[in-house]
Amino acid sequence: MSKVSVAVVTDSTAHIPEELVTRHSIHVIPQILLWGEEKLYEGVDITPTRFYERLRQSSVLPTTSQPSVGEFVDFFTKVAETAESIVGVFIGEHLSGTLASAHGAAEIMTGATIEIIDSRSTSMGLGFAALAAARAAERGLSSAEVAQAAREVVSRVRVIFVVDTLEYLHRGGRIGGAQRLMGSMLSVKPLLHLQDGRIEPLASVRTKGKAVHRMLDQAQEEMRGKSKVHAAVLHAVAAAEAESVAEQVVSRLEPVEMIRAELGPVIGTHVGPGMVGVVYYAEA
Repeated sequence: MSKVSVAVVTDSTAHIPEELVTRHSIHVIPQILLWGEEKLYEGVDITPTRFYERLRQSSVLPTTSQPSVGEFVDFFTKVAETAESIVGVFIGEHLSGTLASAHGAAEIMTGATIEIIDSRSTSMGLGFAALAAARAAERGLSSAEVAQAAREVVSRVRVIFVVDTLEYLHRGGRIGGAQRLMGSMLSVKPLLHLQDGRIEPLASVRTKGKAVHRMLDQAQEEMRGKSKVHAAVLHAVAAAEAESVAEQVVSRLEPVEMIRAELGPVIGTHVGPGMVGVVYYAEA
């Protein structure tokens, strides 16, 4: 069987809809959910629907973990059977230890050309970078050019989101600069964003509705005058609210690509139910 020139790989926190994963031949390594004595692989052993149902009922909160170096070696080895080189785009190093595992595996593998990119993001912030790489690979570009396509998106993409509570981020140790909002978290709905790969506060708003409106205003202002906007709306068990946000994103940003994505168990563990967010970037 002939090999493709470049294979693009990412991890399951990218939240790329399955139809796009299949269409663009993206390889996905599952992240890990630890729930009591159980080790569950995201997208393999547990789905978002089942996760959020169980989260509501469970007295034990799950934790998360990245694939091990050995699991990455197995993953890369399998991908290398069908590709001459690999470009991997993964969740940001300040959010997970995934990059360290990926680099560790790449260093001990022989006979495989692997380039690893820090997305400085997650969910569709990561997903858009992986999609850009996959589309570049489909055009027959070199491994270096495919990696550059991902880096271009990494430098442009914005992730803004509203959570119902900071408690999940606090428990999971991913709260970043938003820590200073903890004292007032019962009286505000935090508007957060990813900045340099870390979760930082953007604004504190009294109600979720106002926070969502502020989020959309921010996106519209940042994309004003830009062309070829790509956008995604994210949610954690808030499908109806996310659909309303998506309609406004389409109206305000007029994106050339619009994706709706539900947060998987690993990111859902850290942001909690009710999260709604937008991800966007412009090609020009």
